[in-house]
Amino acid sequence: MASLTTFTDEARIALDTVSSRASDLLSPSLRLGVTGLSRAGKTVFISAFVHNLIHGGRLPLFEAQKSGRIARAFLEEQPDDAVPRFQYEDHIHALVDERIWPDSTRAISELRLTIEYESASGWNRMFSRGRLSVDIVDYPGEWLLDLPLLGKSYREFSHDAFELAELPVRADLSEAWRKLSGEIAADADADEMVARKLFEGFAAYLKAAKLDERALSTLPPGRFLMPGDLDGSPALTFAPLPNLGDGKARPGSLHAMMERRYEAYKTHVIKPFFREHIARLDRQIVLIDAMQALNSGAAAMLDLERALTEILACFRPGRGSFLTDLFTRRIDRILVAATKADHLHHESHDRLQAIVRRLTQRAAGRANLTGADVDVVAMAAVRATREGTVKQGRETLPVIIGTPLKGETIGGEIFDGKTETAIFPGDLPAKVDSVFEAGDAKNHRQDQDDPAIRIVRFRPPRLERTAEGVTLSLPHIRLDRALQFLIGDRLA
Repeated sequence: MASLTTFTDEARIALDTVSSRASDLLSPSLRLGVTGLSRAGKTVFISAFVHNLIHGGRLPLFEAQKSGRIARAFLEEQPDDAVPRFQYEDHIHALVDERIWPDSTRAISELRLTIEYESASGWNRMFSRGRLSVDIVDYPGEWLLDLPLLGKSYREFSHDAFELAELPVRADLSEAWRKLSGEIAADADADEMVARKLFEGFAAYLKAAKLDERALSTLPPGRFLMPGDLDGSPALTFAPLPNLGDGKARPGSLHAMMERRYEAYKTHVIKPFFREHIARLDRQIVLIDAMQALNSGAAAMLDLERALTEILACFRPGRGSFLTDLFTRRIDRILVAATKADHLHHESHDRLQAIVRRLTQRAAGRANLTGADVDVVAMAAVRATREGTVKQGRETLPVIIGTPLKGETIGGEIFDGKTETAIFPGDLPAKVDSVFEAGDAKNHRQDQDDPAIRIVRFRPPRLERTAEGVTLSLPHIRLDRALQFLIGDRLA
């Protein structure tokens, strides 16, 4: 991304880094980025991350916790006054007391968790305070997909947008917008209402592509899906135009208006986001809902791979020297986590992890993450189900047991949100390559009457209590492994 920033941008990043490094001498900190496309579980992950550390959760693979070296973990005031606070308390209330899932990430937020610990090294105990502040930065993955636009002109953006829109999996969804665009001359006089119609048609196509039936992931500009406080502003009222050719836009034309607004979007929205947030990260976790893409077919999986490639390419990976680290931050660890593993029996977890590993290896290879450690995990930050078996004739089926959300359906049965039920979720394909094989180009999704896995949304679990009445921490699947990879070495 360095080639996509100006000298001034780099100077600002360097000054911020120098200031941050000076502060770290007195109070060591680590900036952890948490991102993922919508409904991948970012809010739930952060809430479970903090809750389990504060409440001493069961984390057998998190070495510092397992060995009893963590004295306490607690929330502190965050260092960035201009960034909204992640509303941890509200989200925990929703999960624990109301047993509902908290609202999804709609904008950037931040939370500081400080961990006091005893180092495993006698040498480190002599010279270290045994204190680490983890600044957790939560932001929508859709916004991250905007960063590649910094290296594209409006003409290139338009060409790529129409090329994607014409793919078989998208063609019917984008048809109305493409037809409208074809009826309007790019060289016509600029008209606010025409610009608005084109924007609305383009945004409607992107939103339709995001729905569960298609579950597509590569849908920039990200603010068209999650506008935040920019909703309705001119910087968001633009759209690609077809067949622009090589000539310069005529002043006062629709082409010139769209190009100006696109450049304003890059200058006033994308660049500050990169400079103030992405360029300051030390570690990163990317959450993906691979199962929804699997159910939607090979085209959705290939699109998820395309999106993951673009997301990974946005980071500044690698390990610097002592001198370079004073002026620039590098992300040295990236974890790609397939969420909602509790929707599968554990017998399928290895298959889910193998699919995500293949997905990540292909994406990471194209994104050139030289110098960064990249790992994958199949996890559930909050486990909403438990496992069991049921007899069906002579066959014993592995099932998951939980309380489906009110209104969820399977085979015509509508759940009331109160009744616990056992569900056979199905099996993931044994052959990893098969999920990326498109087959018939027109067959962009599987028959919805026979999905690969039965996806039912469950209510959060009812937390167990000890004999003394103490509420235990949120249950999970492999959250401890994620914590060990992301921060374990900093607590050694």
